[in-house]
Amino acid sequence: MTPELDSALDASAEEAPETSESPESVQVWMVDRTFSQDSPHILVIRYATDDGAAYLQKERAVPSFSRAAVPEVTAAMEVSADRLSPVEDEETRERYATEAERMREMHDPDDVV
Repeated sequence: MTPELDSALDASAEEAPETSESPESVQVWMVDRTFSQDSPHILVIRYATDDGAAYLQKERAVPSFSRAAVPEVTAAMEVSADRLSPVEDEETRERYATEAERMREMHDPDDVV
C-alpha cells in the first residue's frame, strides 16, 4: 500500500463510529404536525419521547401540485438518542407526554397517521 492510501484508510477508520459507542435507539411518538409559517409547502413534524422530555423535529417538502405526493407520517419511529433535543418548557413537556400516550394507545408504531 502507498502512504497516501494508508493515511486515507486510517482517517476513515477514525470517523466510523464503533458499535459499543453508538447511542441507544429511542422510540418517539408523533406529537405535533403543522405547516411551516415561513413556507406553506414545508410540513413540520415533531416526535417526542413517552415522557415528553425530548423531541425530534423533521421537516418535509410537500409538492404543491399533487396531493398524492404528501409524505407519509408514521405514529412512531426509532431514532438515535443523540438526535433528540430537550424540551425546556414544562407545559410543552406535559403536552408532548399526553399526546405521545394518546398516540401509543391508538396506534401501532408503524401506522400511517
